[in-house]
Amino acid sequence: MDNSSDWLARTRAAVWHPCTQMKQLETLPPLPVARGEGAWLIDADGRRYLDAISSWWVNLFGHANPRINAAIVDQLGRIEHVMLAGCTHAPVVELSERLAALTGLGHAFYASDGASATEIALKMSFHYWRNVGRPGKTGFVSVKHGYHGETLGALSVTDVALFKDVYAPLLRHSHQVTSPDWRLAAPGESAEAYALRAAAELEAYLAAHADTTAALIVEPLVQGAAGMAMHHPAWLARARAACDRHGVHLIADEIAVGFGRAGTFLAHEQAGIRPDFLCLSKGITGGYLPLSCVLTRDEIHAAFYDDHSARGFLHSHSYTGNPLACRAALAVLDIFRSDDVLAGNRARAARFNALLADVARHPRVAHFRNTGMIWAFDVIGAGPGFSRDFHRAALARGVFLRPIGASVYFMPPYVVGDAELTLLAETTLDLLDGLPD
Repeated sequence: MDNSSDWLARTRAAVWHPCTQMKQLETLPPLPVARGEGAWLIDADGRRYLDAISSWWVNLFGHANPRINAAIVDQLGRIEHVMLAGCTHAPVVELSERLAALTGLGHAFYASDGASATEIALKMSFHYWRNVGRPGKTGFVSVKHGYHGETLGALSVTDVALFKDVYAPLLRHSHQVTSPDWRLAAPGESAEAYALRAAAELEAYLAAHADTTAALIVEPLVQGAAGMAMHHPAWLARARAACDRHGVHLIADEIAVGFGRAGTFLAHEQAGIRPDFLCLSKGITGGYLPLSCVLTRDEIHAAFYDDHSARGFLHSHSYTGNPLACRAALAVLDIFRSDDVLAGNRARAARFNALLADVARHPRVAHFRNTGMIWAFDVIGAGPGFSRDFHRAALARGVFLRPIGASVYFMPPYVVGDAELTLLAETTLDLLDGLPD
């Protein structure tokens, strides 16, 4: 990039940015990123910004990570892409084998983004019930304030009005049950007690509608777009039991919370359960290349295995199982295995919680919360322009943050050190102190 002003003018003229009211770029221009280095973004003028949200929750091991770089460069000299219909290749086979070993689920079906993974899981669940002679099981249940993507099927099970309302005439109806978000607990009620109370509503719904329900889809432990709403694992354990009892699939949308983000390699491990479908994306390639996948139980795969093509899962994406993306994902798994990442993250999280003690006690802060490598809190008295203003003020101090409404969250890469965590904590405290009354 030549300079910031040149690229900002050109992006406004030529690029339609995601999740953006483009007119707002007149007063809040996007950050013109020229390169990255570890946990840092560097703009066209050489200024550095701490990537405190991992570039929309995808970056695990830092920008320009030499080990992931090397894997991709090596793969470039072999095969960059080949269609997976009628072909196969070593990276997709090896990645599928390793994911199966890690999850207990097999036959990975690949796409390029999280919303596509949701679509695949919903379609697979519906088609499974049709193949086994239960065509009436066509309904889906999700959790209030949940987010599963913005394609039409994924949006049908999403419950965020900002994304969903305008497209309501295009969407299929689904049912939402009360969220186990512990912020909704009654005074004096524990997070676990509230989770069990919320689970009772789900159990009652499934008992009444099992014959017409294909699957429940949930973001285990943390609902991202809901402002990092956090759950006690007891809800997920009860949900699994209820799905088993009533013959309903459980789809775990771990697109945001998988790959160590919630503290365990997969979030649902903390409830001691295994889903019927597992959706993965975001961190799967360490933030390098678009890739998503759905893994499922062998019994479900077997229901599609037949002489007749119509009973197969006839869904496709041109870049399904892209070799470059699969090599990046294999490098990510290698780093997890060689560096004991989860143990390192536990120490990192403990350190950051100590640094955030004054933030948690701040008079403008409510519901300070932490799960694994995700932190969030709600700002008391936040006005309608809070998210924009907080983002802009943090950027001026060299920190890249994007609050969700009145909720400020941190989701840094796993390579942040003490100096960077200290900067993030001190910057946040200063910004809270400077909020208008």
